[in-house]
Amino acid sequence: MPRPEFQLPPGYRVIPPSLNMGAEVVDRPLALGWAARPALWYDGGMLTRAALQERVDACARGLRRLGLGRGTPYLLRGPNSPELVVAFLAGLKLGAVPVLVNSLLGPRELAHIVANAGAGVAIVAAEAADSLRALQRAHSRFRHFVTIGPGEPGELRLESLADDDPSPLPAVATRADEPAFMVYTSGTTGLPKGIVHSHRWVIAVGDLGVLRAAYRPDDRVLATGEFSFISALGHGLLWPLRAGASAALLRGRASPEAVLATCERLGVTVLFSVPTFYRKVLALPGAEQRWRLQLRYCNATGEPLGLATYREWKARFGCDIYEYFGISEFQVLTCHGPVVPIRPGSLGVPFPGVDLRVLDATLREVAPGEEGYLSLRGDDPGLCLGYHQDPARWQRMFRDGWYQPGDRVRVDADGYLWYVGREDDFFKSRGMAVAPAEIEAALMELAPVLEAAVAPVPDPEIGNAIQAFVVLRDGHTPSPALAEELRAQLRARLAPYKVPRAIQFVDALPHSTQGKLLRRALSS
Repeated sequence: MPRPEFQLPPGYRVIPPSLNMGAEVVDRPLALGWAARPALWYDGGMLTRAALQERVDACARGLRRLGLGRGTPYLLRGPNSPELVVAFLAGLKLGAVPVLVNSLLGPRELAHIVANAGAGVAIVAAEAADSLRALQRAHSRFRHFVTIGPGEPGELRLESLADDDPSPLPAVATRADEPAFMVYTSGTTGLPKGIVHSHRWVIAVGDLGVLRAAYRPDDRVLATGEFSFISALGHGLLWPLRAGASAALLRGRASPEAVLATCERLGVTVLFSVPTFYRKVLALPGAEQRWRLQLRYCNATGEPLGLATYREWKARFGCDIYEYFGISEFQVLTCHGPVVPIRPGSLGVPFPGVDLRVLDATLREVAPGEEGYLSLRGDDPGLCLGYHQDPARWQRMFRDGWYQPGDRVRVDADGYLWYVGREDDFFKSRGMAVAPAEIEAALMELAPVLEAAVAPVPDPEIGNAIQAFVVLRDGHTPSPALAEELRAQLRARLAPYKVPRAIQFVDALPHSTQGKLLRRALSS
């Protein structure tokens, strides 16, 4: 298969010195004549582009009266909703810095984020307010505590802040390299890191997302994660709004049944989720008949999808799942979608205009078929501005001008990237390096296996024994005989030293709030 050739749109990744992300997403579409086009679909209605601008501007005037302005951070927490979207975009237009916080984070993580962000205003959905309210009572972190929905005495209601002035509100003329918003990592390797993105991100990475996804004007795009998950924020909200499509909002928990019912009800055509979601859907008998879906294609990120999952989804639902790789410090780094011929199991190819390479330990580019470190030129305008209040940690991510997030990949002769695993997930067994993701992918190609995870078990003779944790599909019963049968099948697929010593059957695997597998929880 030849290397893909891209047709780049005019102005691709051209970033003006002055740029406001809110104006780019809310105001620019009206200037293009899209006022009557849908912007948001949700249970209860739809907002056109013109209606979205009116609500954003009314909210922005209210937030300005609370003291929000250029460079001031404020907290946003809650499930995806029209109100949360409006509050996010309103802050961008003011030049304020929304800090998106996942509503599932625990008290320790939340306390760290509140202290680290330094926000004087909190806007939180009523159903996600209790833990934040407890911090406010204990430490009085916020000048204003604003709720989306019912609040308590002394708290403000977001809807009460809006005024009835119908005139458009001009966006603050921010520089392209000014801070625009913050997200926090899930904290799987320590306390969450505050990642600061600039206004130019909406073009530098937004153009990549739009190129990859090839949105159509009639597309309705749904991301199953909260918008505090940067992939959902980009692909599920900002990119379709920039491209002329619309965003569909999932309210509540992203169970397979709830997501598919929302897709049917809101007419979703493009879906973004994590591999675990697709595996759970495939475990539902007859799911492809239970819901009337209009999906053009689906997308997966966060961890490897697995070839078996792709093939079964394609056979049962009739559409592709495009894998791509992203990091919170950038977002989408590899291109796999309608504009790139699919190579199932791969992450796609580097984007045009993005210097993304696979380098060895000496920073030399590896040959096709060899493993190396995924490396991005450190001056790429899509890269975040750094970690909030932690510049030393940010600088440790670079080697001689290359940003290296710690992921190992290999590249084939046609430029497609294949995921090997995170460097900090590797472990030694019998003196050989073991990549858990490789063994997990092999396990998930076996018919009885729905999901799998691999973790090391300390062993005095070989360093670490390999332990596999397996979730079985319906119709298969855990037994020592089945475990041995799976090990026997793996011997035909893997080197002998990679075959797990033991297989433990479990009901579920631990995942982060963003859907990533938590292997360390299996080793503890």
